[in-house]
Amino acid sequence: MTHALSAPPPAGRSWRLADFDYHLPPELIAQHPAPRRSDARLLDATDPTAPADLSFRDLPQRLDPADLLVFNDTRVLKARLHGHKASGGAVEILVERVTVPGDEVIAHMRASKSPRPGSRLTLGDGAERIDAEVLGRCGPDQALFHLRLAGNAFEVLDRIGHVPLPPYISHGDAPADEERYQTVFARRPGAVAAPTAALHFDDAVLDALKARGVATAHVTLHVGAGTFQPVRVDDLSQHRMHQEWFEVPADTVAAVERCRARGGRVVAVGTTTLRALESAARGGELAAGARETDLFITPGFRFRVVDRLVTNFHLPRSTLLMLVSAFAGYERIRALYAHAIRGRYRFFSYGDAMLLARERTAG
Repeated sequence: MTHALSAPPPAGRSWRLADFDYHLPPELIAQHPAPRRSDARLLDATDPTAPADLSFRDLPQRLDPADLLVFNDTRVLKARLHGHKASGGAVEILVERVTVPGDEVIAHMRASKSPRPGSRLTLGDGAERIDAEVLGRCGPDQALFHLRLAGNAFEVLDRIGHVPLPPYISHGDAPADEERYQTVFARRPGAVAAPTAALHFDDAVLDALKARGVATAHVTLHVGAGTFQPVRVDDLSQHRMHQEWFEVPADTVAAVERCRARGGRVVAVGTTTLRALESAARGGELAAGARETDLFITPGFRFRVVDRLVTNFHLPRSTLLMLVSAFAGYERIRALYAHAIRGRYRFFSYGDAMLLARERTAG
């Protein structure tokens, strides 16, 4: 195995974690965004005969006026907190979600020794600090912590939190990351990771899409920290996805119906948008509403809504790589990733993008 995914499994064998491994030269992991959002490269893979190496600014011309582009309007929280226990031991907290009544959070925590329920933490690594109480453990395998903060959680995070850059970005967050690890249309706070395919859109690209007549709509899916958790089982049929909250508005369902009626294609911007739309259609038809989803998409999944996908390049052995392999075809993704590595594309959150067509057998 060198610069491509391995061969697909033989007939009769289920998908294994190793089927989604590949070697990536570490220098291709983007540590910083492009100078301007739309300076990123775009690998257009919608032509089955040959991929096209383009600029992201070319995206509007690769879409038809009848198409519908759907964005995720979630807003990334400054969800990483540093602090210490009453004993003085350091803690690092990554908030997974804010809960009702608004001063409580569910979070991951790093500490030399896990604090017990009822213990107090002091959070903040600057002049301003706040107290937090450990209410207990929760989540799968009791791996998460339930905390009560001394104040509204959204306000506390905005004041003393840090941008939750992914673990493969080696530098700490800087003021520039507050802008660039956020989409230009971010509206509803709640994510702890950015919908990264949407980071490439700027006003110029949005204006070009509007001038071409491409309609747009929004969903919300609050990306959880579980998106970075490794798959820990070899047999993928045994993997259980973390839950994320999403909402598909009635206006977006109507926009999809109008797109279908005029013969257009539904283009999801990012895997989070795709998961929201396909989760909302698990009953057979796309339905408006809000709920949790644990949808795990692997090859063989039946897609009901999305025809095209704008996405970044994903980590080896990740659920996102499995999703795009299900969407565009395992062999197709295998060839495209090899092409991208040869072409020195930039990978992961701050990296370049690709435009995929759904494999005909995948829906």
